[in-house]
Amino acid sequence: MKKLLSYSIVLFVLVIVLLLIIPLPEALVDVAIIFNISLSMMILVTTMTIREPLEFSVFPSILLVTTLYRLGINVSTTRNILTNGGSSGQVIKAFGDFILQGNVVVGLVIYLIIVLMQFLVITKGAERVAEVAARFTLDAMPGKQMAIDADLSSGLINEQQAKERREKIQREADFYGSMDGATKIVKGDSVMSLITTAINLIGGVIIGVIQSGSTLDQVFITYSIATVGDGLVGQIPSLLISTATGMIVTRAVSEGSLNEDVSKQFLAQPYAIMIAGIATAVISIIPGMPILQMGIVSVILVTGGYYLVKRIKEEPTAALAMQMGAGPGMAGMPGAMMPPGEEEPPAKPVSEEEFYKDVNNVYNLLTVEPIEMEFGYSLIPLADESVGGRLISRIVIFRRQYAQDMGLVVPSIKLRDSSALSTNEYCIRIKGEEVARGELLIDYFLALEPENPEKIIDGIETIEPAYGIPSRWIRPEDRERAELYGYTVIDPLSVMVTHLSEVIRQHAYELLTRQEVVHLIENTKKTAPELVDEAFPNLISYGFFQRILTSLLKEGVPIKDMETIIETMIDTLQETGIPVKDMDGVTERIRVALKRTITRLYCEDGSMKVITLDGELERTMAGSVNKGESGYYMALSPDIIQSLIRQLSEQIRKFNGFSQNPVVLTSQVMRVHFYRLVEPFYPNVRVLSFNEIASNVQIQSVGSLRLESAGMRQG
Repeated sequence: MKKLLSYSIVLFVLVIVLLLIIPLPEALVDVAIIFNISLSMMILVTTMTIREPLEFSVFPSILLVTTLYRLGINVSTTRNILTNGGSSGQVIKAFGDFILQGNVVVGLVIYLIIVLMQFLVITKGAERVAEVAARFTLDAMPGKQMAIDADLSSGLINEQQAKERREKIQREADFYGSMDGATKIVKGDSVMSLITTAINLIGGVIIGVIQSGSTLDQVFITYSIATVGDGLVGQIPSLLISTATGMIVTRAVSEGSLNEDVSKQFLAQPYAIMIAGIATAVISIIPGMPILQMGIVSVILVTGGYYLVKRIKEEPTAALAMQMGAGPGMAGMPGAMMPPGEEEPPAKPVSEEEFYKDVNNVYNLLTVEPIEMEFGYSLIPLADESVGGRLISRIVIFRRQYAQDMGLVVPSIKLRDSSALSTNEYCIRIKGEEVARGELLIDYFLALEPENPEKIIDGIETIEPAYGIPSRWIRPEDRERAELYGYTVIDPLSVMVTHLSEVIRQHAYELLTRQEVVHLIENTKKTAPELVDEAFPNLISYGFFQRILTSLLKEGVPIKDMETIIETMIDTLQETGIPVKDMDGVTERIRVALKRTITRLYCEDGSMKVITLDGELERTMAGSVNKGESGYYMALSPDIIQSLIRQLSEQIRKFNGFSQNPVVLTSQVMRVHFYRLVEPFYPNVRVLSFNEIASNVQIQSVGSLRLESAGMRQG
């Protein structure tokens, strides 16, 4: 039975073919006609409720099958009309009597109007729309493919999503191509309906006069009823299918079902509704117009439009209060907005006094958010999605990309407005304390100055907040001119997101909590359960592992390859030569194991530009390493430290023209000690050892740090 159902469409098409050959009794013809009308209604409703045409991608084939089915019914009804004295079932007779109502001429005119309306308006329009849609879809394919490749390269989508989008584009092209051909079938069906009507009427009258011997008037009335009835039972399903065809090819830019789109878009224009009501009232003053009916319509339109205007004005305030919360400058309790997918804070009472009567709510004040971002009033539109703000979506994209790059999931970011800031300022806090602040001019663009600009463009001088680059706020109309002069032009939202992302990168090690470490371990356990069971918690404690990961993140080393990190830790701690508490020794071994990852971060075109240490300097540094209670430390004289920092400052400038961070290359023994020496002064300088660089990379020294004598320092 199940196998038979899988071939139901095949059997249905075979039955249609038989309709063209085998005569059907009137009862079966009635059943076929009723099923045809029901099927057409079902198809029309389906095209109106789908959100996009590809949800009903089988429509071109269904269109062909239903047209063939309708033609088969026409053949059967025509055979019955011509052979049974104008009789072909109760459905056809009922339609014919209802339309004619005793007046043959009026009935035929109404029927012809229906046929011509379908043929000249709906079918012809649907055919043209399908033809244009097919051509435009094919023309747009290369651009859509390039957009997908660009999104894939920038990390906005992954390979699987790119594959799905490419398949969808191909399916769209195939669908609209099929629809272009399918509309020709609808057009042909309309033409065939007119031919069938003429055959039924003319042929029936001739046969009736010759064979029955009745008068011409009686024969004409009999066959007129049958012709109009037969034409209507064919034209009504054909009209429904033609309308469905027009529906599906005109839904190219829809965002929801037809009902949703019409409701949303019409109700979003209340003033148009009110103007239409006023115009209706004006028209009612024309003499002879039905004032009562037009007055009712006018009042309904004006009242409905006024209600919609009032509701639309209230919605942004309510939405902003729900999303951003009320800051000190707003009524109500302070609120926050989370990125999509995050749990929103519970609704709070309007009265602050009533809210804090519950002692549990007071404890909520003790919670410290991992990351917070506060805005001045003018910057709220960047985060408010109800007015087109895209800050939240950009944060979501950054979170996904950072997780893919570094192996750490950035926690939720609490966004709020603040009256303590000026209108154009924003502030970034890590664990409740401010770590960065910036200022944006929302109606301007930020132009980053090149080293040697061709011309200086007019603008408000400032400093780019993320990297400290001299910049200018310029007007939007000056953007193209600034780019011609060599400036890099950035929109305000990108400035804010870039600053936020750099702050998160710099403080990522502070965001790695013990709970997050447990999550990372549990995630690794899905793919390497034996490895995790061997390491935790017997051999490695969660606290020790957290300190290792924190040390790696602080120096910008990704922790995504968790299996390699855990394996190296196990091997290192099981060796007798390395104490369990020697975190530096374990970390250095892990860095060597991750050398391909580290090399990739600072390698450009197969080469890495570095600053090296003079041999005498390394020997002096090695001799100054002492052992204390908390481990080994380097005790250099203040003069040497001052000299090293000054030299490093000069060498770092050489990296301004390069795309990589400044890198200092040392021996493995001295790497961690030198990093701790320079990190307070230059946190973005990366200190690597020779063992952390892959063998296939060419090292280019752009400068060297030396041990300067007293005479050299004085000179």
